[in-house]
Amino acid sequence: MNRFSTFHKLLATVLVSLLLSTLIALPAVAGVKVNGVRVWAESETTRIVFDLSGPAEHHLFMLENPQRVVVDVPDAALSADLDAKQGGLLKGIRGGVRKGDDLRLVLDLSGKARPRSFMLKPDGKSGHRLVIDLDAGNGNEPVKTKKSVVSQGARDVVIAVDAGHGGKDPGARGPTGLREKDAVLALAQKLAAEINAQKGMRAVLTRNSDVFLRLRTRINKARKFRADMFISLHADAFNDPRARGSSVYVLSNRGASNEAAQWLAEKENSADLVGGVSLDDKDDQVAQVLLDLSQEATIEASIKVASRVLGGLKGLGKVHRKQVERAGFVVLKSPDIPSILVETAFISNPTEEQRLKDSAYQTRMAKAIASGVRDYFREYAPPGTLLAANNQVLAQN
Repeated sequence: MNRFSTFHKLLATVLVSLLLSTLIALPAVAGVKVNGVRVWAESETTRIVFDLSGPAEHHLFMLENPQRVVVDVPDAALSADLDAKQGGLLKGIRGGVRKGDDLRLVLDLSGKARPRSFMLKPDGKSGHRLVIDLDAGNGNEPVKTKKSVVSQGARDVVIAVDAGHGGKDPGARGPTGLREKDAVLALAQKLAAEINAQKGMRAVLTRNSDVFLRLRTRINKARKFRADMFISLHADAFNDPRARGSSVYVLSNRGASNEAAQWLAEKENSADLVGGVSLDDKDDQVAQVLLDLSQEATIEASIKVASRVLGGLKGLGKVHRKQVERAGFVVLKSPDIPSILVETAFISNPTEEQRLKDSAYQTRMAKAIASGVRDYFREYAPPGTLLAANNQVLAQN
């Protein structure tokens, strides 16, 4: 029997009972039209949004030589010009009829990329949309071919890895000058590689270079990638150089209450989602109930993740805090993404500063954190993911 996390079960129960009319899945409509396409390009990611006349199924796979993403949409047709759409990882889009009534969209790429697709329902401003996200990855990741089909029903879990500080914010500094922003970026890149090596898991980095990001920008990047988990990496410091060891934090109840008030105050102007449901069209009472339950379930899931990651870190040696800690860190405040903050070591401790410089030690720590993440998803894989499907098969054998 497939086991779902408390986070997803609680959200599902509440949303079905309170918002049944909003969440009922609509059947595919015959003769769906692709009415337009929009492209947003950044250095390592590109988002393509197809505007549809109604809900639709789709199937996505990749082809090589040259690199292409192919999207098949049953019983659909084009009513927009796609020729000029390009940018970032996207060289161009082509479309044509397949098997009489089906539409095939071909996205020509400028290089290797990892695709992810999902549907969005009308939100009052836009209609039905098919979204394709392209992630450049680290260049060493295997590219899915036609034999490995990516669909709405079997996606990778997405883990946002956040390297703290950056740019004009160097963070703490060690006795010999190691900067926190540099140490955690190197570790974040190794952690992303460990995650990407696991079948059914995909890492996205909030930053992959020495750039400054505001704290809420980091949260927004994770939400943009529809992350299933958020991990922020830091290095602790103290005026006593003997302090050492790792710590893992989740959001405190006070921090959650303060964040809920801000979300409710901004909901009229916000397109953010909580558990997949927009708050901007809900009355205050319903919005408050949804937000409270979402945050409660998120914190519960975060504690489960944090406990497993802390267990992995204990295998490296002494930890500073033997239990999961709670704090009001801004980067932990996403109300529907389980989030943890890892203080990897005390950069102010001479021995631990040297470890943070050591590539082999960084790899060991990345493996320890990744093992905790893997253990969590073995039990609480989100429905509709490859990991959930694998867990179900294992449970039935």
